[in-house]
Amino acid sequence: MGDLSLFYDDHHEMIREMVREFAVAEIAPVASEFDESEQFPWENGAKMAEIGLFGIPFDEEFGGAGMDILASAIAVEELARVCGSHSIMIGAHTSLCATPIARFGTEEQKRRFLTPLASGQVLGGFGLTEPGSGSDAAAMRTTAEKKGDRWVLNGQKTWITHGGVGEIFVVGAVTDPEKGAKGITVFILTKETCDLEEATRVGFGHSDELDAMPGFQVGQKLRKLGWNASDTRELIFEDVEVPDANVLGEIDEGFPIFLDTLDGGRIGIAAHAIGIAQGALDEAVRYTGEREQFGRKINDFQGVRFMLAEMDTSIHAARVMTYHAARLRMAGKPYKKEASMAKLFASEAAMDVTTRAVQLHGGYGYSREYPVERMMRDAKITEIGEGTSEIQKMVISRELLKEHGQG
Repeated sequence: MGDLSLFYDDHHEMIREMVREFAVAEIAPVASEFDESEQFPWENGAKMAEIGLFGIPFDEEFGGAGMDILASAIAVEELARVCGSHSIMIGAHTSLCATPIARFGTEEQKRRFLTPLASGQVLGGFGLTEPGSGSDAAAMRTTAEKKGDRWVLNGQKTWITHGGVGEIFVVGAVTDPEKGAKGITVFILTKETCDLEEATRVGFGHSDELDAMPGFQVGQKLRKLGWNASDTRELIFEDVEVPDANVLGEIDEGFPIFLDTLDGGRIGIAAHAIGIAQGALDEAVRYTGEREQFGRKINDFQGVRFMLAEMDTSIHAARVMTYHAARLRMAGKPYKKEASMAKLFASEAAMDVTTRAVQLHGGYGYSREYPVERMMRDAKITEIGEGTSEIQKMVISRELLKEHGQG
């Protein structure tokens, strides 16, 4: 990795070293095992909570580490170098659930919900995608009807990270169908983890202080191409009663909260992509430096060296773009276009780098004996999640035209 110290401070380097050491010691040895079994890594989740990875960018008064989103992105990157299923545990929890509560919640909501999230006591999720609406979030069908001092939610969400294991969820619902995207409200919902026995055993993932809402149910677990150890499920709402106190932000003004969350989340997805790509490059350098063909090490051949050079250059560019977007957000400056650029470039670089890493391993790259095939599978979702590459191009071009007075 090139010298990027101009982008970060001592605490950023500290978090990188700490998470890298943890990832190599605790996650790398079991990453393939969890990918094969598709089981959620409860014990490693508990260890990650113990060292404070779930609350890196949040205030200490709410159980966080008091750092920033660049530190969080670096942590995600280092976890993704060895396992995308572990890195998304931090990424989805932090950027998609805890962050909107931290940015838009009341003091009481932060005390009740952000504290158990930031401290790593429970896991959180984000309920936006539905069976009939993904990129077109304004087309959601989940509804919330006001009845007295409560809202009654009905509907379904899908592709929800931590859908089963999580206990706190930021969920969108239509409160005024006549207004379209301007009639969506965000709610904070709670349920019990689907695996209370494991959560109790490891002392992580459950809080007795959170009341499970009747009618808030977990749907089927989804089987995926990659991130296999990550818990991804459907959520079902059948007459779920949610108190006014659980409305996040203002009534009918939830869509901007979702957009803000996705803008910030794109920095996180870029970090996942960078980490996966870096891990694949590391494996490729190691393998080509050990394997011999025609009496020479593979990386003695110029064609291989050129390929490695291109892979490294792409990763470095993606990392610079991502850190720049993070710094803009931290400074309170506009960063929407830069975040989309970082996510677009990093995710496509990850797909290219991991594919090349498989190629450089030859037949072994196609086997599960080496981790590069898993990394290639894990890379693909970064081109889809938090807005596809095509959505990023729409965002970038729209911002570009605005800059030229044509928006």
